[in-house]
Amino acid sequence: MKYSLDDTIAGIATALGEAGIGIIRISGPQARSILRRLFRPAGQSGPWEPESHRLTYGHVVDPESRATVDEVMAVWMQAPRTYTRQDVVEIQSHGGATVLRAMLTLVLAAGARLAEPGEMTLRAFLNGRLDLAQAEAVLDVVRARTEAGLQTAQAQLGGALSHEIRQARAALLEVLAHLSALIDFPEDEVPPQLIRPQLDEAERLLQGLLRTADRGILLREGLRVAIVGRPNVGKSSLLNRLLRHERAIVTEIPGTTRDLVEESLSIRGVPVVLADTAGIRDTSDVVEALGVARSRAALEQADLVLLVLDAGQPLTDEDCALAAIVGGRPAIVVWNKLDLLGGDGEQADTLSVPLPGVVPEAPRVAVSARTGAGIEALEARVWELVMGGQVVATTGREALVSNPRHKAAIRTALNNVQAARSGLDEGLPADFLTIDLTAAVNALGEITGETATEDLLDVIFSRFCIGK
Repeated sequence: MKYSLDDTIAGIATALGEAGIGIIRISGPQARSILRRLFRPAGQSGPWEPESHRLTYGHVVDPESRATVDEVMAVWMQAPRTYTRQDVVEIQSHGGATVLRAMLTLVLAAGARLAEPGEMTLRAFLNGRLDLAQAEAVLDVVRARTEAGLQTAQAQLGGALSHEIRQARAALLEVLAHLSALIDFPEDEVPPQLIRPQLDEAERLLQGLLRTADRGILLREGLRVAIVGRPNVGKSSLLNRLLRHERAIVTEIPGTTRDLVEESLSIRGVPVVLADTAGIRDTSDVVEALGVARSRAALEQADLVLLVLDAGQPLTDEDCALAAIVGGRPAIVVWNKLDLLGGDGEQADTLSVPLPGVVPEAPRVAVSARTGAGIEALEARVWELVMGGQVVATTGREALVSNPRHKAAIRTALNNVQAARSGLDEGLPADFLTIDLTAAVNALGEITGETATEDLLDVIFSRFCIGK
């Protein structure tokens, strides 16, 4: 992508399809003149001079044929008080794909070019309105699947993460500047400076951010949970109960589920993708065998396994074989069909399930997928297990590392800071220390954008939609 800010770009900023409203967004030096060429305010026949940030009712008219394209509301916003810090125009029309494409064609013919994916936000970054971490948070806000995930993205968009990163980077830059002075002016008297406190402060900040990374990434990307068990233990019934609606077919016939069934839900603010698997067993049925193969693949990819066992029957060899396959993965043993034992919701919360040798390190929960008893206890145990008992951020101000790219950059920076501190303890020369510190500063700069390469920007903004 060429990063020119001199041309004018345009795109459809809303999803294509049938909707009440659709928006064409234009950004760049010709935005105002394009609007004046295509837009006719209602009740005005003479020349029109738009007023910044004032929404005006009128029509988009083809300047060649004089035909009215649509009844719209239009606004011109003068730089720099705009999303991109350039002149921006937004035209709000009816939301049909045909009318939006017709208007976009006129805008492009009037002098704009079609925006690349994410180019509006890229301009906001290049013009200093957002740093790179904030720009990435824009996409996270759009894609947030739960309220907790949305609040995490909004905190990053508001600069909470960037503030922490800049604090750590500033401490390292101060040390780097002092060491560079010692190297460049060895014969001059450079005032002594204790650099260990700055290194300790940077390390403390980076370690604190890393401690939030797994939780933040979970809120952003979600948790894959595989429901596994031998046929007819109630896996599909459990899926339906967790979803609060009938998604999977349930019968008394073993092996009803022959393919992988996936659905999304939220458990206490954590986005979860539930996979109801075919009963894992040896079978000569070709179709069922394909389902079992997919179940094994889902088990391999899962972040958490719900191993479902039948409370009304003793453990079988198939149960034990499945427990061995689960192995050391994070898991919860779900003792289903509590209703067959006359259990109720209170008993489900407290019942100790005696299953020695079956994933012994995994917590146990007793439920009835048929009545719903114990389901809230199961959801609580899932949340406690994956969140480590930590409370999900709900203030909208906490700095959470929610992006794997940011986590990797912070880890790189921390490793280099710790190497520099070890070198300082060993009495290494200043030029050796600056190598590690420069690498740490650059790694943190990749998060906020100070040291981002064009290739990195291409990768990040290509994930956006056109018009954003």
